[in-house]
Amino acid sequence: ENISDFSLNITDCNQVVVPEEVFFTVAAAGILENLLILIAVVRNKNLHLPMYFFICSLAISDMLGSLYKTLENIFIILCKMGYLTRHGDFEKKLDDAMDSMFILSLLGSIFSLLAIAADRYITIFYALRYHNIMTLRRALVILAIIWTFCAGSSIAIALFSYEAATVIPFTTLFPLMMIFILCLYVHMFLLARSHAKKIASLPTSTVHHRTNMKGAITLTIFLGVFLCCWAPFVLHILLARFCPHNPYCACYMSIFHVNGTLIMCNAIIDPMIFAFRSPELRSTFKKMFYCYR
Repeated sequence: ENISDFSLNITDCNQVVVPEEVFFTVAAAGILENLLILIAVVRNKNLHLPMYFFICSLAISDMLGSLYKTLENIFIILCKMGYLTRHGDFEKKLDDAMDSMFILSLLGSIFSLLAIAADRYITIFYALRYHNIMTLRRALVILAIIWTFCAGSSIAIALFSYEAATVIPFTTLFPLMMIFILCLYVHMFLLARSHAKKIASLPTSTVHHRTNMKGAITLTIFLGVFLCCWAPFVLHILLARFCPHNPYCACYMSIFHVNGTLIMCNAIIDPMIFAFRSPELRSTFKKMFYCYR
């Protein structure tokens, strides 16, 4: 808030305010959609596969992002109504808890995308050995390690968020992980072309290869949506830490609410991609809705 007030004095850019009703509506939609993904995977035993468990991990991350923005707006409303102060001890702890939730959501999304990309890579290039390499137990262990690391990192980063030594590794992790995933996808698609020629003589290889490549394209869409929705907010964190007094940085930071809305939109778009690209999930959703009717 101090940065926002200061930015009004050094730039002509007006603060862009998103109505609270929009925040709550988008957040609620994101939570409900991802909750449907989790219920569908739990109810359909055919979806009890490592890939769908990694997708559930991404859905949980999206839910945490929407929940974070919801709680943050409730906190701001209570402050405006006078029920909470802005600098009390309880409010400071509550703010740290919400910051931890935000960081947990971001780190969980990054590592879930990385796990999905690695799983798709193994599926395409080690198809015959996939079930030996990526067992259900091994997938659960990977998820346990990911969320333990993300939870510990989110608490540490939230407690020391005002230190440059904390902000720099956190913000650089985002582009580094994205570059690594992009390189993995480029390598995947390049090898897939030569791999397809070698196995074209097999009777079931074409269908199997098309299915795997469809999954790779789906995950590429996930990655693009994730970058578009999260990158503006990560850039805001960098600018707020390193150039808050620059008029151009202050002008960009005036759209803080828009960047927050983009994060919640990511939680809405991901389940739509799941439902649109996965026939098994579409079938499960139909059975669920017919059952409720």
